[in-house]
Amino acid sequence: QVQLVESGGGLVQPGGSLRLSCAASGSMFSLYDTGWYRQAPGLQRELVATITAFGMTNYADSVKGRFTISRDNGKKTVYLQLTNLKPEDTAVYYCRATRGAYDYWGQGTQVTVSS
Repeated sequence: QVQLVESGGGLVQPGGSLRLSCAASGSMFSLYDTGWYRQAPGLQRELVATITAFGMTNYADSVKGRFTISRDNGKKTVYLQLTNLKPEDTAVYYCRATRGAYDYWGQGTQVTVSS
């Protein structure tokens, strides 16, 4: 069993930055593939970035060059650095951890980009 708790969201002006954190509890976190997803009002949840247990990363085209995903297995934490934020980045951001048939989600953290 893995529990995920996101933090770091908030209100930021266009062009600003935030760092989201996803703290995990449970064992063998280092064996899980992890990722960040987001869901804006009225839209489907979409992939933002993933990082595998081996450290391979993947990004949605809309965030490439602006967002960076990383993980610290010792701290059981996954990070998402958001830079050059745009109003269209406004959404609830969710953390996810998967391993085989196991699939865990956090509760989400709100990111609002507005002047």
